[in-house]
Amino acid sequence: MDRFGLLGYPIGHSLSPRLFEAAYGGEYYYDLIEESSFEDAFRRFLDGPYRAVNVTAPFKHEAAGAALLPSAEVKKLGAANILLKSPEGLRAFNSDYLGIRLWLEGMREYHSVAVIGGGGAGKAALLAASDSGFETRLYHHDEIAKGVSADIIIFTLPRLSPGCDRLCCDILFEANYRDPVLKNHRGYVRGEIWLLAQAETGYRLMTGKNPDCDAMKRIIL
Repeated sequence: MDRFGLLGYPIGHSLSPRLFEAAYGGEYYYDLIEESSFEDAFRRFLDGPYRAVNVTAPFKHEAAGAALLPSAEVKKLGAANILLKSPEGLRAFNSDYLGIRLWLEGMREYHSVAVIGGGGAGKAALLAASDSGFETRLYHHDEIAKGVSADIIIFTLPRLSPGCDRLCCDILFEANYRDPVLKNHRGYVRGEIWLLAQAETGYRLMTGKNPDCDAMKRIIL
């Protein structure tokens, strides 16, 4: 039986085991591979019975460098959160990018996307929006004091910054689902939607099978 898991440290709080179990009805094992060093976690993955793993903080950059066959988005972002064993070698993907790109497929009536926050999630969102054909601009936390205007704003900061009361958009997508700060904004889309899109695209790559999205929704939403 194929086995899957999550690399990171610490990861005891992760929703991933519950999501993966819901996605495939308990068909596969999904382990937490928790080590303080990437080298130890990576070795457990390579030597173990794992077909693929998710990767979370603080190992996403090291995961990108460890793969023989990084995807196009991983090459551009320098970060990976999926590692997949294949006959050709170890492959790497970024489901932050893939998830937001999937969500943007349903936003074709809009034209411009502003991404606020230049961390890993922000860079992935910016690349996804650009590759999807939107007009894009990236704002760091100290660049929004006078406000931001776009059809869609993707907010990836962990907390409020001066100017957050002057965000003008039809859709505001907040990445932070654990402690959201803008949920009363008009056109608000909660971060769990991104998490669901990440799981849908990422799990499909890992297993080669479509996950049960309705079951995952019952966990997330």
